Formats: sequence, structure tokens, C-alpha cells
Amino acid sequence: MKEKATSFDIAHHAGVSQSTVSRALRNSPLVNKETREKVQAIARELNYKVDKNASNLRRQHSKTLALLLFEDPTSDNSLINPFFLSMLGSITRASANAGYDLLISFQNLSDDWHAEYEDSNKADGIILLGYGDYTEYCTKLTQLEAQNTHFVRWGALDDEHPGVSIGCDNFQGGFDVTQHLLDLGRKRFAFIGGADSRAPEFFARYQGYHKALTLADVAQSAVQQDAISTEDSGYSATLLLLERHPNIDAIVCASDLIAIGVLRALRDSNISIPQQIAVVGFDNVPVASFATPGLTTVKQDTILAGEILVDSLLRLIAGEEVEHYLMHVDLVIRQSSGA
Repeated sequence: MKEKATSFDIAHHAGVSQSTVSRALRNSPLVNKETREKVQAIARELNYKVDKNASNLRRQHSKTLALLLFEDPTSDNSLINPFFLSMLGSITRASANAGYDLLISFQNLSDDWHAEYEDSNKADGIILLGYGDYTEYCTKLTQLEAQNTHFVRWGALDDEHPGVSIGCDNFQGGFDVTQHLLDLGRKRFAFIGGADSRAPEFFARYQGYHKALTLADVAQSAVQQDAISTEDSGYSATLLLLERHPNIDAIVCASDLIAIGVLRALRDSNISIPQQIAVVGFDNVPVASFATPGLTTVKQDTILAGEILVDSLLRLIAGEEVEHYLMHVDLVIRQSSGA
């Protein structure tokens, strides 16, 4: 009787490593398309099949991933930041393509995350989404790491943050969108959003903003106003900003949700956009293109982000070494900046 083909057989025929075969068979975005198609074609030729039941018993895996979201203040009752909705769809598809179910829940910062999920065999690993206040949940990440829980998170990439992080180049995005306004002749800048360790992503965007202004020798006149990532917070912050600094001609927002509130506050204050004040955001959420005027912003590839989050977690579960991943960002120019 002919023996069943193994992943090592596929690796031999394809001339790649067994780990590359594993990633290619689950459509990992970290394997180029040509290699994926080659590996998958060889697998079909060899009639290779993954015995999921045997694999689950052998590894004691649940074949389920847990996706935990922070509850965010929103204008509706979803409590989900709209930036994460498209990423949620990508994560769901990537999990299904890899043969995993996805368990979605809000993060409640309980003291026994590991017991609730991986240690209880409810899930093989955890994906963490949402900004939150990093100073409040950093100890939980350290706890997960100490318990050897497999987890990845969307967020800032540095050695101070436990676990594997997938994130975008927030600094470069903040720099690029500010440079765009400088190129248009803007001189008196304000940044609306957090600029400290509680929100590392926002802080990196602020640092990119400040770097661009420093190189242009206008940083000394720039100001910053705190706001959380909601339209109402952006609205209130703008009214305070206008009262204290009425001569600004450009506002860089830490998120699109803040920027939408800024646009509304400027309209209510009879300030023309972008003629008097240019406004830019960050995230490119769907509503950004429908804002009045259309919002110039920084785009993060949420589809690729979801795929990489799932792939990185599956590699951790498989015992592979996984590193942080920094995603490129793109500037999306619309009417709010005056370009």
C-alpha cells in the first residue's frame, strides 16, 4: 500500500523548507505567490491531505483562535472602532482559510486571560486588537508572556511591549501627512490626540509630526491638544484649540474619528476647510471618503494586517520563531488638505 504523502515530501519536491510548505498551504502572505502556487500544486499532485482530527489529538489543539477587542467609545452601540471592522473581516477569512474557527470577544482585562483561553483549551492562541490605555493592560501582556500563552497584538513595535506586535509605521505616517501640509505652505500647526505612553500608536504619529515640523523649522510654534479617538472628543478638543490658538492654519489628527469631529467643529465655527484651516487624519476608515470635505489621511492595509496577524499567531503555535512586523503606510489625499 502506498504511503501517504507528508509535508516533508512536498518540501523535497518544491525545493523549500517544511515550514515554508506549512505556511504556503495555509496561504500565508509571508510566502510569495509563485511559491505558494507551486507548493499547493505539488500537494494536489501528491494527493496530500491534512488529517485535522489526528493533528488536534496529537497536539491537543482546539483549532480555534481567540480574537479579543477592547471596547471603544463609539457613536453607535457597537463599541468597536470602525478601523478594526475591515481587519476583523480579514482575520475571519484568514482563520477559515487555515482551517481554524475564530472566537471573538471583548477584552475585560480579567486576571486569568490564560485560564479563560489557551490554558483551558478554548483557543490555541490569542489576537489582541484595540488601542486602549497601554499603561492599564501592559501588565496583562506580561502575564500572558509569563504563562507562555501564544498571542500577537496589533500595536506599537518596540522592545518595551511584551509579545509579538504587528503594526504600521505610525512615525512615518505622521511625518508624511505633516510634510504634505508643509509642502502646501501651511505654517501654524496643531496636533489633536494623545502624545504620551498611554497611547503608543498616537505618540509615534505625534513624533513623526513633530520631526517634520522640526526639519521645517516651525516646531516652536506648534501646539498639541489631547483627545481620545472619538468624534465627540475631536469636536471638543477643536473648540478648545480655537479658543486658545485662533491663528492655526493646519490640524493633524491622530485618527480619522478625531478628524471627523474636527471637521464638524470647524464648520459649526464658520471656518472654511481647507481655505482657513487644513485638516488631515490617520487610518482611512470608510467614512473618511464621505466626509465633507473628503478627508486627507494615512492608509493602513487592514486586509494585509489581518492576514499577517493570523499567520504570525499560527507560526507561534507551531513553535516557529516570529518577529515583529512593521507595515508600510500610504498617504491618501482628498479635499480637506487643500491639495
